[in-house]
Amino acid sequence: MTFTLGDVFALMVLGLAFGWFLGAIRVRELAVAAVVQAGKRDDFQLLDQSVHLNRMSMSRDDQRHWRVWRQYRFDYSFDGVERHEGYVIMLGKRLQAVIVREPEATLH
Repeated sequence: MTFTLGDVFALMVLGLAFGWFLGAIRVRELAVAAVVQAGKRDDFQLLDQSVHLNRMSMSRDDQRHWRVWRQYRFDYSFDGVERHEGYVIMLGKRLQAVIVREPEATLH
């Protein structure tokens, strides 16, 4: 069996795409873990146990290396009834921010 240069190139492209896909899944898992940890710290609940890719671009990190910047959207609740929208921002595999709004104070 012989491989042409086109076959080798196609296998390389498929391998790179598969590697990028696995990396993207890992970053998404890190984003979910960051939101769960922030929820424990700030007393809110991640609804649906998932985050959804909202935006993606390229940006430089502190060492001036190019990384993939991702903004994920998620739904959360302070009381289990009202649903709010929050964001988690990842630069490469590093957490940049978890953005939620403050719970509304109840006046009695």
